[in-house]
Amino acid sequence: MPNLCSCLVRSPVHIHRRHLLLSSPTSCCSRLFHYSQRTALAVAGLGVLWFADKQLNASAVARNIRTLWTCTFVSLDYKLNFQPEKAHQIPQLHERVADRIYNLLTSNGGLYIKLGQAIGANAALMPRPMQDRFSRLFDDAPQIPYSSVLSVFRSEFGRLPVGPDGVFAEFEERAVASASIAQVHRARLKSGEWVAVKIQKPDVSKQVEWDLGAFRIVMWMFENWFDMPVYFAVDFISSHLRQELDFLQEARNAITTAEFVAKEPRLSGKVHIPKVYTEYSTRRVLTAEWVDGVRLSDRPGIRKLMGEDKSIEPHSSHLSLEGIQLRGGFRTIMQTMVELFSAQMFSWGWVHCDPHPGNIIIRPHPQRQMDPQLVLLDHGLYVKVGEEFRRKYAELWRALLATDWDTVKAITTSWGIGAPDLFASATLMRPVSFRMTADEDRSGDFENGTMDQYERSLQMKERLRNFLYDTDKMPKELIFLGRNMRIVQGNNQVLGSPVNRIKVTAYWASRSLTTATNLTLRQRMKEYWRDTSFRITMFSIDLAFWASKLRQWIRTLLGMASEGFEDELERNMRGFAKRAFGVDVAPGVFSG
Repeated sequence: MPNLCSCLVRSPVHIHRRHLLLSSPTSCCSRLFHYSQRTALAVAGLGVLWFADKQLNASAVARNIRTLWTCTFVSLDYKLNFQPEKAHQIPQLHERVADRIYNLLTSNGGLYIKLGQAIGANAALMPRPMQDRFSRLFDDAPQIPYSSVLSVFRSEFGRLPVGPDGVFAEFEERAVASASIAQVHRARLKSGEWVAVKIQKPDVSKQVEWDLGAFRIVMWMFENWFDMPVYFAVDFISSHLRQELDFLQEARNAITTAEFVAKEPRLSGKVHIPKVYTEYSTRRVLTAEWVDGVRLSDRPGIRKLMGEDKSIEPHSSHLSLEGIQLRGGFRTIMQTMVELFSAQMFSWGWVHCDPHPGNIIIRPHPQRQMDPQLVLLDHGLYVKVGEEFRRKYAELWRALLATDWDTVKAITTSWGIGAPDLFASATLMRPVSFRMTADEDRSGDFENGTMDQYERSLQMKERLRNFLYDTDKMPKELIFLGRNMRIVQGNNQVLGSPVNRIKVTAYWASRSLTTATNLTLRQRMKEYWRDTSFRITMFSIDLAFWASKLRQWIRTLLGMASEGFEDELERNMRGFAKRAFGVDVAPGVFSG
């Protein structure tokens, strides 16, 4: 007990001495050393992880961390600042979010560009800053070094592209084009033919599952945090993007499309699908026929080739076509293009989903040198649609043009779509208004300016939710079909609307119903009668088109700025979006 008491009495002194000891300069240096050591070890550990991720995993983990960080920041920004009392700051909020998402997509590159383009295909109902950013999202990227190309060939063929045991007789080291997931080189086979060799970038295969996993998480966040029906499309989009990375599948797609074209008298000879050399193709390398011509994206080159502008000098990359002017003008090109994609949608059920101008080449026909031939490239992304959906989609088009609103409502309702007027407008790319009650139609609130930015956003969100009221019923093919049609519409628009796209598409839709294979004689005769009646009612569409062409011609003759039929439709669609949703749509956004 005395010893215990003595210890207790001396304890404060001991504690004080202990404190002095710990507070000594030596102790402080020791602690600083330990903290510095731990910090250095943590930094070194993170550096090793970063290096391993970059070298072994193509920075997939770092990309996902960037994605989740950006999306979390965007979500918090909306949660904190999308408030009634901050309605006047909502435009600035949209600007910040648009910049963050655009920077994320361009920084990550690769498959993120493809995902961004899939989202951008439906950018028309997004806030104006989103439309502006997505319109700048191009599928181009720097070339990978030639050493990476060699590693792909060693992995896929076990040999180099050229050399004593090389795959090709010649192989140009510099790529002629480079996109987000692949680049194209020009080469010559040992048998003498020139070919285009598409090589998948090595990082893409390492990143794809990480990228699609991040895409799934982000869509889940938006559906559950913002109550927007977007998650339903994740599996469908992911599956098709995976297929796009399999170049053997792309080879099969090209062969299938070539067979369809060869069997269609209205397209055979007018459309060419480059021959695929399957013996020189793998999952990551695709070898196809090299085609000389002018890409539709080369506006001056196309105008010169088709004789639309004789003042334009030949482009240096088209010297082989110097002095050649093809017959038919833009009208021949666009007539073939619209018929081709109408056949895909309504007759074949086999739809190319990326017909942007860079994937279309115009060249002189090999046998008829004065006639143009349309060459369709990039067959990685196709959607196959069943006969039942194809029939309904054709019936929908015919009903839309015949103003058979009961049929339109019946079909859209069976697809889980609760806003048939909006769907009809998006399908035709022109405003369509159904008869609605005062309670159903609140477009006046947007038009007369009684709503602030917060109320407009809430109302738009509610209408979009009502638009997709049952996503389980919605045919997922519509996601890519809509993209296809918007791009074709845009191609027609930039060439001055030389053809009545709506009429050509509707005629093909109606005629496809008469050639269905499972019809009885009575049913077939009934469809022929409906097709004949439909063509008579289409006369009004023709009048509108030719009236537009006449106005365009007169304004051009007077030296005034003119707009084509598609320009008028876009202007009307922008007004429709403003009235129906309060959305300020940027010019050109409907061009896909």
